[in-house]
Amino acid sequence: MKLFVRIALISLAALVAGNTAAFAQARGDKKARPSPNASISQTIGTTVVSVTYGRPGLKGRPVESLVPENKVWRTGANESTAITFSGDVMVGDASISAGTYSIYSIPEGGKFTVIINSKLSWGTQYDESQDVARITLPLQDGPDYEWFTIDFDTLSNAGAHMNLRWANNWVAVPITVK
Repeated sequence: MKLFVRIALISLAALVAGNTAAFAQARGDKKARPSPNASISQTIGTTVVSVTYGRPGLKGRPVESLVPENKVWRTGANESTAITFSGDVMVGDASISAGTYSIYSIPEGGKFTVIINSKLSWGTQYDESQDVARITLPLQDGPDYEWFTIDFDTLSNAGAHMNLRWANNWVAVPITVK
């Protein structure tokens, strides 16, 4: 019996050591992304709104070179920005069912069209036929943000604004719960 316990403990120790070494090696091979990923979550009433996105930085470049006027932008970097609603919501005046969607946008001379799209993909694979809603909002001036940022404010049990901020521009996307 003692021999069996010793063999089991030695086997367990070898298994743990081998997995730890493999995990450490795999982590060591990862490289930091130039546009790191971020996520934010906000509960509005009983509905959870979660956003996962890549955060590109200006890095001395004008925002217009990264987000061209009148062209669809992936609203972040890397994979498409994903937004998940745990319950049905209104985004602007558009009714959106619970689920996970991509966010795209189009800057248009002082306006910003936010697109909710049902296709999740690498961010540049936009498919207009998958649009669920388009909401056009005023683009506002504000403090400078080096890194693209999404945050929430004006929170109540009935709604909040999801803010998209970059450079000295921002847009407040109203989200209300049903």
